[in-house]
Amino acid sequence: MEFIFIIAVVILIIWLITSPRSNSNKKKPKVLDNPRQSIKETPDTPASKVSLSRPSSDVTSSINPIKTNKASVSVELQEQMNELKTAKQTDPKPRITVVNTPTSIIESADSATHSEDDLATFNIFESANPLNKSIKGTRKAQWLDKNKETIIQKRKLMGLIYIGEQMESMRSYDPDPALINSILPASTPLGHQLGYYTDDSLGYWPSYSRLSRQCRGAYLDWLATDRSAANTPIGFVFLYFYGFERFVVVNNKDNKVADEQFEDIFNEVLRLHKVFASNRSFAGYSANFLEFMYLLKPEFFKSKKHILPKTRHSLLFKLRLSEQIVATEKVDDELALEWIKNTDQYNLKTAARRCDLEFDSLFKLYYKQKFPEGMQVKPNKTKLNAEYFSASGSLPSVKILLDSLPDPSILKAPIKKLIPIADKVAEELASYSRYLGKAGTSRDDLAALMLLPRAIASSQPSPLIEKFKRWAQAIILENGGVTNVSEFWLQTDLPVPKAINKKESDLIYNLASLADIGIAPDLRYHHAKPRLDGKLVLFTPGHGEEFVPSHVFNQVGVALRLGAMVANIDGVVDESESSELEKLITHDEKLTDTEKRSLKAYLTWRLVTPSDNTGLKNRLNNLGETEIEFVKRFILSIALADGNVDNKEVKQIEKLYTNLGLNKESVTSDIHQLTTSSHQLAPKSQNSSEFSLDETILALHESQTTEAKNMLEKIFTSDEDESDYIEVSELTNEVEGLDQAHSQLFEKLCAKAQWGREEVAQMCSELKLMVDGAIETINDWSFDLVDAPVIDDDGDIYIDEEIVEEIREL
Repeated sequence: MEFIFIIAVVILIIWLITSPRSNSNKKKPKVLDNPRQSIKETPDTPASKVSLSRPSSDVTSSINPIKTNKASVSVELQEQMNELKTAKQTDPKPRITVVNTPTSIIESADSATHSEDDLATFNIFESANPLNKSIKGTRKAQWLDKNKETIIQKRKLMGLIYIGEQMESMRSYDPDPALINSILPASTPLGHQLGYYTDDSLGYWPSYSRLSRQCRGAYLDWLATDRSAANTPIGFVFLYFYGFERFVVVNNKDNKVADEQFEDIFNEVLRLHKVFASNRSFAGYSANFLEFMYLLKPEFFKSKKHILPKTRHSLLFKLRLSEQIVATEKVDDELALEWIKNTDQYNLKTAARRCDLEFDSLFKLYYKQKFPEGMQVKPNKTKLNAEYFSASGSLPSVKILLDSLPDPSILKAPIKKLIPIADKVAEELASYSRYLGKAGTSRDDLAALMLLPRAIASSQPSPLIEKFKRWAQAIILENGGVTNVSEFWLQTDLPVPKAINKKESDLIYNLASLADIGIAPDLRYHHAKPRLDGKLVLFTPGHGEEFVPSHVFNQVGVALRLGAMVANIDGVVDESESSELEKLITHDEKLTDTEKRSLKAYLTWRLVTPSDNTGLKNRLNNLGETEIEFVKRFILSIALADGNVDNKEVKQIEKLYTNLGLNKESVTSDIHQLTTSSHQLAPKSQNSSEFSLDETILALHESQTTEAKNMLEKIFTSDEDESDYIEVSELTNEVEGLDQAHSQLFEKLCAKAQWGREEVAQMCSELKLMVDGAIETINDWSFDLVDAPVIDDDGDIYIDEEIVEEIREL
């Protein structure tokens, strides 16, 4: 019996030893699904632990895949650092176990505590990339200053980096992303001539420890350069940038850290911002970081305040806005512009983003017009809290206390006043923005300059405008402003057109206007347009944007036209003749300085341009006897201004009389009557051939001649100002080669040289046509006939008059 009892006790002991322990009292764990975050263990977060039971023997069991749920970490910087420090002191971090099962999504299990029943408790970290945690090191991380260097994986690296083997994230137990662990494997040096190797291990939030061997080697290759290559993967730049964020966040209150170290980081981040600003994400993060550094040490970085890059959601903007409103209760144009760019209540339109410099200039201009003294804004009660959110996922956000200032940036009423200004500016820049959006275009293109709003066009720097201005000023100084139209056109760097139509004329006027150069003839003011084989006369300052010709300007202008026609009668313009005509300008006190400059240039152009008497004969036939006599006296006064009355000149006057429909037989008697009148000629000295006319004849500005001036204006206003429109007979039949709808559209478009796109859209709608398709159809037809398009779609719709005439002649 004793033997049986002993056997039973032995069996019981063996059973007790081999029986697995119960784990029924353990809570069901919650787990994570965010591979970039881990939840540290606290009494309030039991979900941060996953309990795994195993036998006490050395036989290990596999870990099954765990599906995770989202978790978020929101901590204050100081709290996070204290908690991590306490956790590390009370719960030493044990060995890391790497789990490699083909189907598992768990990359590593990191023991955080020891349970009372001697079972292991793990924090679970999920990742698609290997962490290389099986490779252990003990050397603590250190910051390598700017002028120091080190050798890592056969590469010589300069400073401004963290090197070492141990430096944990401030938000988890993962290695800090910026730490360059020299014992982690990396590919052999390759350089970057063919580009840098990257793969999925770089990811959106890169970490040096998570990089693949090849990607880690490529990153080290980049660090071994001047870190400026255009083909740098932006993930490398961010990884490098994470180190700066870590250093500043950890050491910003440490008096033992030299200011020079902060300055080195500031300068390097500023350099990176300039080199890689084309990446909007990095441009934003780096700009905010520079502002963050300034706010941490405002006195130290005071001299660098003016070089801080502008950025959306600017930390410094809120501070400046608050300080200005507290001090003045008004917002100036600079801060108003920053406000509309930084607010969350408005999204900048494409034109504002693409044409930022032009948007800024035009916005401030219109803002000053609406709020000359600045927009009034009173301080609000909400206090200002600036908070820095790092690009690195390893760092918590940092709040900056700003002396209890208000936060007016959250106010809605001021933004509602700024939005209409921003919308107006964006609308005016829309055509310019669309042009710049096309491939191969530039702000320096003449076509781009012509699309700029006039309010800012002349203030925008342009190499083409500066080059043109130098050429024009040389023409004015050396040649009295006279130049050929073809020579002027060469300054545009555009192909020479077949003729100067309205589109080309507008380009000439606008280009000159941008350089503050005036043009004669200017169809808008002189009722005449230039010809490709003709002349132009330049003058400066030009007409300006606000110029509107007066009635007197128009009257003197038509008198100059007639006078120049007479002066050119013998093919040679005598100096005395041109001087007498200039008196019409200089003696008229009602003309402004701008009008006088314009008329002098117009007179010069008329004197160097062959006369065009088109339409004058028919108009003179409708005049009464009094008006005819006045015209004759005016013609003879100019013709005789040189003091010479020979047979040759008499014959030329007779010819002019005939061309104008006047009786040439009366020329001799008219001359005799004019020269013998005591009121018409002044006595000549023996030593001079100067001829002086009585002021009552030439001074059309005298009050007694107002009626005559009005009469001259009516008679001699040029037909050229009506030449914008092409006379087209009413056609109801189809144009050969076009169907009825496109024929009607073509005839309607030929009525004038320029159309607004909305006008054309309305015509097409009535004819049941699409605008773009209709233009393409008509241009294809035109190409078939004359090998050139008849319609130019450039925002507005332009009709090429030369092509229309060529088509009409077929």
